[in-house]
Amino acid sequence: MRHSRLFILGMLLAALAWLGGCETTTTGSGATKNPRVAASDTAAQLRPGDALVVTLSGIPDSSNNSVQIDEQWSISLPFIGVISATGMNSGELSQAIRQAYLEQKFYTSISVSVTVTERYVYIGGEVQRPGRIPWSPDLTLAKAVQSAGGFTLYAKEIKVTLTRDRKAYEFDVRLAQRQPEEDPLLFPGDSIQVPRSAF
Repeated sequence: MRHSRLFILGMLLAALAWLGGCETTTTGSGATKNPRVAASDTAAQLRPGDALVVTLSGIPDSSNNSVQIDEQWSISLPFIGVISATGMNSGELSQAIRQAYLEQKFYTSISVSVTVTERYVYIGGEVQRPGRIPWSPDLTLAKAVQSAGGFTLYAKEIKVTLTRDRKAYEFDVRLAQRQPEEDPLLFPGDSIQVPRSAF
C-alpha cells in the first residue's frame, strides 16, 4: 500500500515538474496568446522563387533583365550564363554578377544593380488555394490565409504551423483574426502549414 502511494506521489511530482517546464500560452486572466516570433535573420537573403530585375549599365548594350531564382538558387544572364545566388542579398548578387562579367572579359567596365520585384511566402495544407503568395511588408498570418482563399471545412484553425529560419511555431489563427496584436507579420520565405482536423 505504501509503495503504491509513493508511486502515485512520484507520478504527480513528475507531472508537475513537466508542466512547470512547458511554455505557457495563457495570461493571468486566462486569455490565450499566440507565440512571439523573432524577425527573420535571413529575410534579406534571396530565395528560390524571388523575381528580380538585373540592370546592366555603363556598357554599349545596356539592358534590364527580368529573372527568377530557380530551385537550385541560380539565375541565368546573357553571355555569362548561370550565376548562383545562394546565401546572398541583392547587393552581394550585384557584385557577383559584375565580377563574372569582368573576369570573363566581356566588358572592361560595367555597373550592375539587382532589384527584387516580387518575393513570396508559402502556404500548404487545408486552405482553398495552397501555394505561394506574394509577400508585402504588411502581410500577416491571417491575411496569408485569406489570400489562399481561406480555410477548408476540415482545417484545424487553432493549430497552424509557421516555419521561419528552420524553427516551427504553432498559432491559433482564429485568435489572430479577432485580435490584430496576435497576428504576426510574415517575412519572405516563411512557410505556413494548415493541418487537417480529426473531426
